[in-house]
Amino acid sequence: MAHSAISQVSVAVPLQTDSSFRRSTFKATSLTFSDKLCISMPSIDLKAARSRSQYIVCMSVQQASKAKVSVSPLSLEDAKEPPLNIYKPKEPYTATIVSVERIVGPKAPGETCHIVIDHDGNLPYWEGQSYGVVPPGENPKKPGSPHNVRLYSIASTRYGDSFDGKTASLCVRRAVYYDPETGKEDPSKNGVCSNFLCNAKPGDKVKITGPSGKIMLLPEDNLNATHIMIGTGTGVAPFRGYLRRMFMESVPIKFNGLAWLFLGVANTDSLLYDDEFTKYLSDYPGNFRYDRALSREQKNNKGGKMYVQDKIEEYSDEIFKLLDEGAHIYFCGLKGMMPGIQDTLKRVAEERGESWEQKLSQLKKNKQWHVEVY
Repeated sequence: MAHSAISQVSVAVPLQTDSSFRRSTFKATSLTFSDKLCISMPSIDLKAARSRSQYIVCMSVQQASKAKVSVSPLSLEDAKEPPLNIYKPKEPYTATIVSVERIVGPKAPGETCHIVIDHDGNLPYWEGQSYGVVPPGENPKKPGSPHNVRLYSIASTRYGDSFDGKTASLCVRRAVYYDPETGKEDPSKNGVCSNFLCNAKPGDKVKITGPSGKIMLLPEDNLNATHIMIGTGTGVAPFRGYLRRMFMESVPIKFNGLAWLFLGVANTDSLLYDDEFTKYLSDYPGNFRYDRALSREQKNNKGGKMYVQDKIEEYSDEIFKLLDEGAHIYFCGLKGMMPGIQDTLKRVAEERGESWEQKLSQLKKNKQWHVEVY
């Protein structure tokens, strides 16, 4: 793939807490690709060099539909097999937090953060894989032992958000528990790892394991293939990685197929990476489709709340046709998303005179069916 002209800037970001920097969220002010920069920042010393207390963040933007962001090192393309379990729970890798940014609006239920982690190139991964995070402290069920590993789908390509192969990004929703009787938050029952990550400051250390997972790897043997991606909430993480690889980065592969993303969230303020996806939609209308299911703002055909399975049903004839033609279909999100989706697909199959069990069996046999739920 030929390299085209791009607009690029490198800036040094201090790793100490800076409230003015932390207020610039990806949702509100960054990832607006029409701007000169991909992230808004306060006045920064552009001459400062990378050191232990600083990190060079290189944010590039597409200025035209053919422009791609340069990435390195391209040797990351050479591996024939995905990296697996380079670091294990007993000996995790100590990485550094680069940034933690809230990426949902004020009306979103709950808080979701985009977390960039510096692994200095020592923990390579492929799109669709996961990192394990070991939160600090003792496991309350095993005094003297560390906490159990929590898995998070990686939300960036192998080159990371800084495009240099040295970072990985996670999309994390803060798990908060509210007492049903008092209605007040009970911090003692809040998610240990998600709150550790969402509360982290630039420069903090984080113990990482992995990478793990093969089921969600993006098959690149057919660059004309169709990829149907169905995600709820933070389940969009691997799909962000896929789409950046397909449409943002100047990599040796050239994707000519169709990527179709279905994203289910509560409302407009809950949309994740929406500016990125909308940009691809305008730049690559022949290769990308994007459907949102906003349960608190939209109604389905029966007048009920619009969930992602309702969007699937809306386009079921087209989806089934694409699957029959060899499309890959991916599901990522909470376990609770799958029963409704499975019921919808089964009902649609029966209406078409097909056996869903047989169809599902064939999709799995053909390795077209990819599911990662938690």
